[in-house]
Amino acid sequence: MSQSLTDPLALLRSLEQAGLHAVIVVTGGGSQAIPHLLSTPGASAVVLECLVPYAREAIDRLLGGPQESYCSSRTARRLAVLAWQRACGLGTPPAAAIGVAVTASLRTRFPKRGPHRIVVAVQRLGATTVATVVLHKDARSRAEEEQVAAALLLEQLSSGGQSAGPRSGSVVLLDGEHVEIEHCSPPLAWQELLAGTRSAVHLGGGSSATRSGTESSQVAGDPAAGLLVFPGSFDPFHEGHRQMALIAQEVAKRPIDYELSVVNVDKPALDYMEIQSRAAQFAGRSLWLTRAATFVEKLDIFPEGIFVMGADTFTRLADPHYYGGSGEAADRAVQRIARQSRGMIVFGRERNGVFEAPACGDIPPPLREVTHCVSEQKFRMDISSTSLRSPTAADD
Repeated sequence: MSQSLTDPLALLRSLEQAGLHAVIVVTGGGSQAIPHLLSTPGASAVVLECLVPYAREAIDRLLGGPQESYCSSRTARRLAVLAWQRACGLGTPPAAAIGVAVTASLRTRFPKRGPHRIVVAVQRLGATTVATVVLHKDARSRAEEEQVAAALLLEQLSSGGQSAGPRSGSVVLLDGEHVEIEHCSPPLAWQELLAGTRSAVHLGGGSSATRSGTESSQVAGDPAAGLLVFPGSFDPFHEGHRQMALIAQEVAKRPIDYELSVVNVDKPALDYMEIQSRAAQFAGRSLWLTRAATFVEKLDIFPEGIFVMGADTFTRLADPHYYGGSGEAADRAVQRIARQSRGMIVFGRERNGVFEAPACGDIPPPLREVTHCVSEQKFRMDISSTSLRSPTAADD
């Protein structure tokens, strides 16, 4: 059964009528969708940009580092968020932007160890959606698999990430094949956070309150002053983090609040499925979702806060490299940290097989009075989130 592609004129008209503007990212397969759209009159009213990062190095450059797997829901979601952010950066209002990405592992010259699969992710301000199909091996030619990938991309673009699945007949599959749909519609507060109209959202479980004094399982407000804050990506949250939190609470004599920034200086923002997954690790604990990608931004959100961090993060606070190469900017940042924070609790950590202890003797003078270095005798746990993230199925 041959695979045809969605009528591009009808698709583009539908998106234009909805006021949507799209950026598309394709890697591994499905690139036929691009000329199918762009050869249609009026495509420029909807499609802002198309990217085809084919080499892994090209994907790494876009996403800010190597991926655990290059054909997965997670990588597709990262690319879709990147596409959504690029659409916003090109002047599209967040609610009108749509990022679509496909990652595929298809038939090639040599037999693949892993499955032939296609993953399409769609990022909107109001939802994250992923459609995945595993194809029967050796049942189609490469060209036929490419057609399926393009058809799935176009179908998900047409639905805008809002439907429960592909429309009947839009993607032709063989017996035993099916499209699996994952969909996450976030709370309004998360949407405001991603759009940049909120700076922080509190997920309950702890004793933290906003400055207005309100407590809730989900508060889109400002943190109270003087919190003990443990920032991190927590991908995943592990025993080392738990032990650091216990020690920090002993030192600061107050409960701890965790902070997860949904935006990053060098990487795409977190999608809603990723936020949901990471936040779920903190059941019963106090967690803040923020837009504070840098430490200086965290100072604005957590006034007079005490911050928990590893030695590597602490070292970067005064490194000119992270201030555009400007020593003066680094000095100003250090002065501001010393002035606005109540302190920092610094832990050693293993990195590249070497334990990096807090170098308290090398602390810039302005920070010495507000920094507490935890000794290796008090804490050493050679575990990292990176080592715990096991790669998924092979892409080849």
